[in-house]
Amino acid sequence: MGFNLILWCHSNLVLSVLVFFLCSFGFFYANGEVGTGEGETFTVSSFRYPETRLRPFDLRYIRVDLPPWFSALSIALNSDVDLDVSKIERVPMSAMPIICFRDGSPPLPDALNTSLKDSAISGVNGLDVEQCFPMQKNITMKLTNNQISPGVWYIGLFNGIGPTRTQSKMIIRGPSYSFIANISVEACTDSMMTGDFCNSTVYPLSCTASDFSNSLEANVNKSVLENLVTCKSNFETFCVHEGLPSYFSLDILNVAEKIIITATNIRFNVTPSNNTYGTNDIILMCFVRHGAMPSVTHYDHSIDIAKTPLIIQSPLIGRWYISIEPVNLTKIQENNVRVCYSVKSQVLQCPLGKAGPNCTMDSYLLQTFVRRGSTPFESYYLPVGGGASYDSANFPLESLLRNSSYIEEPDNIWTYFLMDIPRGAAGGNIHIQLSSNMKIGYEVYARFGGLPSLDSWDYYYANKTRRSDPSMFFTLYDSSDDKVNFYVMYAREGTWGFGLRHLITGSDSTKGLTIMSLSLERCPKRCSSHGDCKFSFDASGLTSYSFCSCDRNHGGFDCSIEVVTHQGHVRQSFFLILSNVVAILPAYWALRKKALAEWVLYTSSGISSGLYHACDVGTWCALNYNVLQFMDFWLSFMAVISTFLYLATIDEIFKRAIHTAVAILTALMAATKATRASNVVLVIVIGALGLLIGWLIEILTKYRSLSFPIGVSLNFSHCFQTIKRWLYNLVKTLLRRYHWAFALAGFTALTMAAISWTLETSETYWFWHSIWHITIYTSSFFFLCSKANIEDSDNQLPTNGNYELTHQDSLPRSG
Repeated sequence: MGFNLILWCHSNLVLSVLVFFLCSFGFFYANGEVGTGEGETFTVSSFRYPETRLRPFDLRYIRVDLPPWFSALSIALNSDVDLDVSKIERVPMSAMPIICFRDGSPPLPDALNTSLKDSAISGVNGLDVEQCFPMQKNITMKLTNNQISPGVWYIGLFNGIGPTRTQSKMIIRGPSYSFIANISVEACTDSMMTGDFCNSTVYPLSCTASDFSNSLEANVNKSVLENLVTCKSNFETFCVHEGLPSYFSLDILNVAEKIIITATNIRFNVTPSNNTYGTNDIILMCFVRHGAMPSVTHYDHSIDIAKTPLIIQSPLIGRWYISIEPVNLTKIQENNVRVCYSVKSQVLQCPLGKAGPNCTMDSYLLQTFVRRGSTPFESYYLPVGGGASYDSANFPLESLLRNSSYIEEPDNIWTYFLMDIPRGAAGGNIHIQLSSNMKIGYEVYARFGGLPSLDSWDYYYANKTRRSDPSMFFTLYDSSDDKVNFYVMYAREGTWGFGLRHLITGSDSTKGLTIMSLSLERCPKRCSSHGDCKFSFDASGLTSYSFCSCDRNHGGFDCSIEVVTHQGHVRQSFFLILSNVVAILPAYWALRKKALAEWVLYTSSGISSGLYHACDVGTWCALNYNVLQFMDFWLSFMAVISTFLYLATIDEIFKRAIHTAVAILTALMAATKATRASNVVLVIVIGALGLLIGWLIEILTKYRSLSFPIGVSLNFSHCFQTIKRWLYNLVKTLLRRYHWAFALAGFTALTMAAISWTLETSETYWFWHSIWHITIYTSSFFFLCSKANIEDSDNQLPTNGNYELTHQDSLPRSG
């Protein structure tokens, strides 16, 4: 029994020591003494995107989701781009391969005013809302949670940018490149750890309903106290040395009026021997940042929290990080002195239907009404309980304004609206419209993730001279006294806040009727009536984005830029259509020689090409565009090959067979990638092969009676002379059959046609393709003229051949 008692006491002693050790470990851990080593991470997601080829003016988006607890984003891109970054100023933007990054929605670099950086790797330290870099052969980067915020990031790869990217082109040729992407997201194993190496402890502030009787500010509206939330750390007190910041996190889930962060119970852990340095001299620098870890150089708000609480008006929804660090403790000249404090934050939220300073302004939640149609995410928004008709996207503003709003500050009256952009709809555009029967008395402010104000906004419109800087994300279309119409391009998914600042007060506000409209649309201004609105999905298939496919004369993201002027359009139409008149030359010669099949082919080719290009330039479409394109290319291929077949004198039976085979082959070529530059070479090869086959058939037919007796065939010398004489007669026949001056002119014109085909680009297509029309029909004309009189050739060739064959088989005769 004594032994059991001793064992029991020993066990309790060990347990007590263990508990004391764990408690001490937790205490020192909370005070910054533990956890400075490198932490462990795990992979949240890892994606490998297969090889993707971008043709000229193509683009590809990649969506990356970063959870709030992520630690690093790793990107590895391998491509076959061969671009000298030091000479990018020589490369036109329309042919520049570019990679862009943007937080929240797909990037749009077409109207980006900033210059491209030399390297993606050199610019990651200053990664902004959107940055673009020249694409390189290999790009490897690692972005930590100290550099970028959690949420949704988009990577955009472009093969050429500018107004002509969305322009519909007659032909698309140019350099293309392919890429392979590997993207992985890592997070700290311990959710309370963060930093580059998961070595910084972040203490979450847990929130509870606040005690109404213990408000931080006496001037706080009493109605706000009903929604007052106090957030504290599980550790009551933090004692830290100088240079060792403590990190905290605070989650804001809904729209709030303000955040108040205070430090209380500020003291030293020991009494300093230097009595001249007291508690009032303590400096606690507080740095606050939304979505990422703050530092001395990167923060959104800062203050000496030992003197004054930090107040953040209209905070953004999401996670806020707080850093508190003692400063100038070296004046005490004691190593063991620390600063102890407690941190507390209060979140003030307004009651339902209220917002703004002290919750005195009206706020309306907008309900989504999905539009019917095949385009995803198109919808309009109406205020809940606003009395607006659900059949229309417009709602009057005056019925939503209350007289109580004019009591306190008549020059600072706001009405707020909250709307939600659903997940996956970041490729849509928010359309805001205001119209009135008198001068509009409101300024419009927009902000993502919170309520806007005069100091905090993303986009705003006050009047013609005061508005957001023009960019690809803020597009103003109408700006007059009685009408305002603008778009927020590629709006981020999540909560958006819109604020109307009233400019007309009192009885003046009832004189006019103002109509407002808020909608989510796919293409701005319906592509300005100069194109079609289309949509696609990013590489992951999680986000749809819209884009305009403009006509031949317009470009830009909304087809509002005139790429080709009216004079240029007339000039291009004139060259492309009337250059087909040259088809009269081969058609006339074929008709003169009674080659009716070739006459029909040349005539049909010229007419179909003219009709196709009339439709292609937007002048007039006689048939469907795809039908006209097929007919143009198919008949052009057939005209070239038929010219070669015309030069061979063979029976109609063989000619019809060859024509049928060629018609099938050229139809397949015209139906599949007809605009390939290699097609012109392939057509010439097929034509030459057809001519060679025709010659072989003709030779085998004309000389099938050729035979060599056994005795003679053994005489190799005599056989060689016979073959030599036969080849001589063959060459002589060829020289008689063709006018080689015309043949040489035909080959010259055909070479010029091949060169003009290869020189065609999107910008010079109209010129070089017109040259193609002229030279290809001219070459056909010269080739037709190069064929001599067929009857004379036929009368001479068999006679000479039969004579030679008879002479070979006959015995020598005497006298």
